[in-house]
Amino acid sequence: MPGTAAIFAMIAVIGLLVAVHELGHFLAARLQGIHVNRFSIGFGPALWRYQGPETEYALRSIPLGGYVGFPDDDPDSTLDPSDPNLLKNRPLLDRAIVISAGVIANLVFAYIVLVAQLGGMGVIDYQPGVLISQVAADVSSVAADAGIQAGDVVVSINNQSLGARSEATTTLMETIKSSPNQTLKLGIQRGEQSLDLNLTPKISDTGKVQIGVQLFPNVRQLADGRVARRAPHNPGEILGAAADEYQKIITYMAGTFGQLIGNFSEAAGQVAGPVGIVAMGAEMASTDVSRLFDFAAVISINLAFINILPLPALDGGQLAFLLIEGLLGKPLPSRLQEGVMQTGLVLLLSLGVVLIVRDTANLNWVQQLFQ
Repeated sequence: MPGTAAIFAMIAVIGLLVAVHELGHFLAARLQGIHVNRFSIGFGPALWRYQGPETEYALRSIPLGGYVGFPDDDPDSTLDPSDPNLLKNRPLLDRAIVISAGVIANLVFAYIVLVAQLGGMGVIDYQPGVLISQVAADVSSVAADAGIQAGDVVVSINNQSLGARSEATTTLMETIKSSPNQTLKLGIQRGEQSLDLNLTPKISDTGKVQIGVQLFPNVRQLADGRVARRAPHNPGEILGAAADEYQKIITYMAGTFGQLIGNFSEAAGQVAGPVGIVAMGAEMASTDVSRLFDFAAVISINLAFINILPLPALDGGQLAFLLIEGLLGKPLPSRLQEGVMQTGLVLLLSLGVVLIVRDTANLNWVQQLFQ
């Protein structure tokens, strides 16, 4: 079970990411001169509240969400309904900027987190080649037939060095996938021994080109199993390495959401709620505090992906309403929009409760209580 400090650290990280998201909306509105009357981080009873000249700022007890309030939706507002600086009276583009700014803020913040991690803790110390972590034992394994073993390091393919870089794994995978039924010459490092092995990738029954191995970047590891890092050579290396990590996260997240949409019934069981996310992050942080940065970057991008979905009560849903307004030349009736948004909010809250209960029940220490 992760320590209490790790759990509170994860909750703080999630609260920070929510604050970044809402700050994006807030700044996009204020920089355009649009009225904002509430800025709240969290839900539930207020732990701290400050009334500014125009905006009330609040920190609330449940740091799993937040909101930016506009006087357009406040029945007690004393502003003239025709005020041009009300959000509803602004052109479509102005409103779209405000609505999408939270997603943009999360995406930008994720990259900043990765830059901070690499700048403060060093870049990953990649070693030459790609590690073969596992070789399939079945008779269809091309790699096993070629004599490849778990623990081997592929240092070259067709006499081209893979180098000591994060892209080495991608280069090797793409070369294999693009070479069905073609003989490839692999340079293998096995301990102190250097070998040249030939293999011919085959097309599997599923139509994919496979050789029967699991590939991992070849990185130097410390005695405790953590990934070793080294001082960056220059700021450009930090920015480039952060961009590489950022691209990997974006690609993985896009693939995950694609699977969720394509096969919802199977993927839905793998969706984690707030409790599951905190537990997962706390487990990561308890083994290596540097992974706190990875967790923050992944969750920040995840928040962006979720909020841009065209679902009621999410930013994507509001953008969908703006798109419809642009196509029709006028907004949908207010009652219809409010009804859709309220229904969507109820469904999202209900889903959140279900995920919280499920994830709590799946926690190891909770299960031990009832054994």
